[in-house]
Amino acid sequence: MSTQTLNSLSKASSAYLRSAMHQPIQWNEWGEEAFAAAKRENKPILLDIGAVWCHWCHVMDRESYDDPEVAKIVNERFVAVKVDRDERPDIDSRYQLAVSAVSGQGGWPLTAFLTPDGKPFYGGTYFPPDDNYGRPSFRRVLLSIADAYHQKNVEVMDQAQMVEGALSRAESFAGSSGEFSPKVIDEIVEAALKMFDPQSGGFGNAPKFPHPAVLDLLIDQYTRSGDGKLRDVFVPTLEKMARGGVYDHLAGGFHRYSVDERWIVPHFEKMCYDNSELLKNYVHAYQVTGSEFFAAVARDIVRWMDEWLSDRERGGFYASQDADYSMDDDGDYFTWTRAEMQAVLTEAEAAAAGLHYDVNEVGEMHHNPEKNVLYVRAPVEEVAKRMGLTLERTNELLESARKKMYAARLQRPTPYVDKTVYVGWNSLCVSAYLEAAKVLKLDSARHFALRSLDRILAEAWQPERGLQHVVAYSDPAAERRVVPGLLDDYAFTAIACLDAYEATADLSYFNFAQRVTDKMLDRMFDPVSGGFFDTASPADGEQKPMGVLGTRRKPFQDSPTPAGNSVAAIALLRLHSYNNQASYREKAEQTLELLAGLAGKFGIFAATYGIAAVHFSQPHTRTVIVGDDDLANQFHSIAASFFGLAQSVLKLPTNEAVPQNLPPSLAETIPHVAEVTKGKSAAVLCSGFSCQPPIFDPEELRQSLARALKG
Repeated sequence: MSTQTLNSLSKASSAYLRSAMHQPIQWNEWGEEAFAAAKRENKPILLDIGAVWCHWCHVMDRESYDDPEVAKIVNERFVAVKVDRDERPDIDSRYQLAVSAVSGQGGWPLTAFLTPDGKPFYGGTYFPPDDNYGRPSFRRVLLSIADAYHQKNVEVMDQAQMVEGALSRAESFAGSSGEFSPKVIDEIVEAALKMFDPQSGGFGNAPKFPHPAVLDLLIDQYTRSGDGKLRDVFVPTLEKMARGGVYDHLAGGFHRYSVDERWIVPHFEKMCYDNSELLKNYVHAYQVTGSEFFAAVARDIVRWMDEWLSDRERGGFYASQDADYSMDDDGDYFTWTRAEMQAVLTEAEAAAAGLHYDVNEVGEMHHNPEKNVLYVRAPVEEVAKRMGLTLERTNELLESARKKMYAARLQRPTPYVDKTVYVGWNSLCVSAYLEAAKVLKLDSARHFALRSLDRILAEAWQPERGLQHVVAYSDPAAERRVVPGLLDDYAFTAIACLDAYEATADLSYFNFAQRVTDKMLDRMFDPVSGGFFDTASPADGEQKPMGVLGTRRKPFQDSPTPAGNSVAAIALLRLHSYNNQASYREKAEQTLELLAGLAGKFGIFAATYGIAAVHFSQPHTRTVIVGDDDLANQFHSIAASFFGLAQSVLKLPTNEAVPQNLPPSLAETIPHVAEVTKGKSAAVLCSGFSCQPPIFDPEELRQSLARALKG
């Protein structure tokens, strides 16, 4: 009996890398050893970048990297390096730019060929095992590249030099800086209106991604202007997404994107960061429209994240759920044949669900035409009419059908959940949960968000070293690697700490936000040109970054998580609204000025920049409630029902409204209010650094807030 030899990825921490430990390729992790071997043996490097949730990464693994013949070519002619894009987004972002410069392609799997010192000279994404899809076979590519490296080395090195130059220019911001103007908000909104698909909602053509930041910007601008054109973009987009197959109608939560423009057939992976940002969209849409449909979708996202992406024991949000459960599968866990549906439902339930979700003998999936993606084809009213039933009875049948189908789905082989806890993504989830908890009164979501943030601050933060990128890996047997925190980790965590302060009035969260932001400024801010680099500058004595990691980047585009520079600027501006520290606002302004000349041209991909522009150009409106009784709770409910990007709510028990419990700007005003009100609950509306007289009447607060948030 022979035992299979494991490659060096058996010592890796990441779930994606560990999934390749059985492959016949002699994979290396990114590191000095691999680069030293390539130099010593004078071999080019094959760099594969992918993710555990990535369908086409699994396809290429099965077709090529599991193939002994391909492995023989790779092992003899290359040094092979595999990288998890979730674990090392700093590596991924740079090589994505490089491969795009060579081939015009990007995405995962990213397949790049590098010189022994890590400079890319050729690349692409998925390569088929045989000449197919208009692409050359992977074997042919491997042999051609290996031959070219040795036989045309001068040309290869010239190409590598050209790519390196393109990479350094890609985000140099030459000619993009200028004086900041709030007009950029209108330019981004205008770009969104031009890209809007009036038939199906969303922006652009297939494949269709949600773009949560631009939806939030549109909702905010609608609340300020009352412009119906903006409402007619975000309302149908959110409705059609939630009725489409990109939404999981049984478990809740959204898949990553839709392969068609109608939101029907998704790529089935489900990411924590997509769902966190969409959760905020649906909560905010509920605030401005009052639509219970949006509130229900938001609660359903929380239900799915609670059940599938939460470490209920220790706190923390898991990274993702895969699209597939095996190499041969394409969304089979999530899709249904008509026979599968009929096997678990009564005749009436199957009839109602079949009409509502368009489940037929022929479905939407190419690999198995009997498989149906569940999406809302016929509204409940139409189903009731066609079945001759009351609305109430039809809803009962559909609710029962959903429960039974979900129970049956839970018995199927389940796609892998990556239980890695990433700092930045967790902070996005913490902020979204706190927002949902505030508006929808979800105490359990609030409690879990705070536990998750506490875990990040306890396990991933050290005063000297700052933040790490990973709190915990999916495989408990895997050794925990120390990956230094990136700009996103710092910026998202600073925001999460501010959100936690506003949710609890616990000053320790505010102080943590300040410490995290100060470390981000120290490590990543560019004092010469402004803006933030995505990685910390190497400290004295530290080795020079390998490959193209030495290329400095200042990310401003949302891709798909919010752009690090824009979020960093928001964190600085929100902190400034509490401590009136001029340097924070100045650095935010320098950051915004870096892209001021170009932001409008980035359109919807600069939406978080647009949100930062709102924070910079609008005075921060804060409702501070002092009191502990039912009236104070009523004030809080009213304030929480309003949405504005530069708007916040803080509730203080009367005995805590003292200077030592408050940030500087509030310490100067709120204790005086507490003295004046003499123990009676009151709401105080502050704008910028000035506060209005206390309000004692709920209706007066409602009217004052409505006036303050129009602009």
